[in-house]
Amino acid sequence: MPSVPPAPLRPAATSRPRHGSSEAVPSRSPQGPHAPARHFTRRLTDRLAHRLLPADREVLWLYAATRLGLWVCAYCARWLFPADGSARHPAPVLSSWQQWDWSYYLRIARDGYFPAGAPQPGTTGWDNREAFFPGFPLVLRAAHTVVRDWTAAGLLVSFAAGAVAVLALARIARLDLPGVDDGRRTVRLFLLSPCALFLAVGYTEALFLALALPAWLAARRANWPLAGLLSCLACAVRISGVFLVAAMCVQFLCDHPARRARESGHSTAAWVLRALPWLALPALSPLAYAAYLHAHTGDWWAWKHAENRGWYRDFTPPWTAWHHTWTAAFGHTQAAPYAVEFQFELLAAVVGLALVALLLVRRRWPEAVYAALGLGSLCVSYWYMSIPRATLLWWPLWTALAAATARRPRLETLYLCAAAPLSTVLALAFLTGRWAG
Repeated sequence: MPSVPPAPLRPAATSRPRHGSSEAVPSRSPQGPHAPARHFTRRLTDRLAHRLLPADREVLWLYAATRLGLWVCAYCARWLFPADGSARHPAPVLSSWQQWDWSYYLRIARDGYFPAGAPQPGTTGWDNREAFFPGFPLVLRAAHTVVRDWTAAGLLVSFAAGAVAVLALARIARLDLPGVDDGRRTVRLFLLSPCALFLAVGYTEALFLALALPAWLAARRANWPLAGLLSCLACAVRISGVFLVAAMCVQFLCDHPARRARESGHSTAAWVLRALPWLALPALSPLAYAAYLHAHTGDWWAWKHAENRGWYRDFTPPWTAWHHTWTAAFGHTQAAPYAVEFQFELLAAVVGLALVALLLVRRRWPEAVYAALGLGSLCVSYWYMSIPRATLLWWPLWTALAAATARRPRLETLYLCAAAPLSTVLALAFLTGRWAG
């Protein structure tokens, strides 16, 4: 037997080209015209995966699973509830998602706010599209340059934005509920909530949350430049961004600027002066939109007046609005499908009032301001409208519910057993063209 192990086999040496030779040195980089893009995508994916915690991956898995469930609902809606009961073929695949407000976003993204040949704003035949802020239509138009089908582009925008939103919500939960929830419970309650469908359709909720929740995280960490930039973008998507900015201002005051200044090595005055411009930055979005509308209509409040004309958003005392909504819900003055939606409006308003009261009792002043302004703005119309959808924007509701269900597991069971079928019913209502809030 040999006394020493055999030497390992080595690859034969290859001759390298001499200096000045015309032979090309084999490249170690990926080949092909799309290699740089693939390399960048791979590096970006690896970096994102490295930054995701195990709980984040579970959150994304839950998000993907609930999206699949909504597509199952959409498939069943096309086959079981066609517009023509005698139809032999279902409607086109994406037709279920082309409902209600989607048509406004599509027309704005495709044609602009004031297309040539359209009626004058405020006249007969005008669709009051200026009531919708430009953020989502602009992103939709950008996505359409890559995805040529408008509906698919809108769904893709909401899908990507929703993923960002649930990750940010999970991190807010970890910040607010340390040792109680790693984010999964909060996101689970959120994604199975009755109006969670609106995170998937071509509406503004997902995009707004994808900007607002990271902005709030940045504000909690006193990163005011990032908070200001993100909330400025959020204000371009929904007027709710203004309520977010109000909450951020309260957060700034509650955040002990003197202590933050000492931690950063600045004087209190310098710290405040460095933060204030970023807190003022979000005002640019609504002001720019108002100026744009004024240039075309001569009205600085054109978006609000369009809401009044199209959706009965004229100021009404909240007790009168409650009476109108109650009559619509239980007075047999509306068709049954609309009456039950008004019942949901009343229930959501009660939930919102309870949330504001809870936040005040717990002295969560910034979140209380955000929830109170959001709820109050919807309770001073002729009647309540879209409050159930607005619950998606109230992230303190979902963290509070997560904290409560962590202490009382039966409460979570009760919530899920009620919310899951209700969310399915509302999803089917929307996907078949019925009013769903």
